[in-house]
Amino acid sequence: MLSIDELDVELLKLLERDARQGVASLSTTLGISRNTVQSRIRRLEEGGLIAGYRPQIDLAQAGLVVQAFLALETEQGSLTRIAREVTEIPQVIEVHTVTGREDLLVRVATATQPELLELIETIVGYPGVIHSTTWLTLTEPLPRRAVPALAELAKGTGWGRSTPPRAGGGG
Repeated sequence: MLSIDELDVELLKLLERDARQGVASLSTTLGISRNTVQSRIRRLEEGGLIAGYRPQIDLAQAGLVVQAFLALETEQGSLTRIAREVTEIPQVIEVHTVTGREDLLVRVATATQPELLELIETIVGYPGVIHSTTWLTLTEPLPRRAVPALAELAKGTGWGRSTPPRAGGGG
């Protein structure tokens, strides 16, 4: 597990807003040296906290306007196989194993409701799927985020040994 402090969080906030900004810009915004920014980013990448830099894609703008969550209950011993099979479906955009009655939570995106129905019929037809529940996504008031939870975790840690916290508590 990687230990982070408030400076790491401030750096992550800036990268979350625009991952394409350069080290010089990050350095200026944070009021720290370029070397510090570079070493912090390298540490976060090598530690696995930053797993990559990806664009935020609006699927609805691309025509995938029907999004849903499918909760799947599976037979004992079939969870891993079913999870692997659903990940091979292009319209599946997330798969999570979960606790409770259902075993898998699968997020899907299609262009139309008939396509969604066809996709659901395919998935529930897999051997080992016992039951499914589907929820249509109407809006996404809060897209996936990580920085606020990290900020809470790092609260009170300061900006590391070499750099004191900025006046006013950060950015």
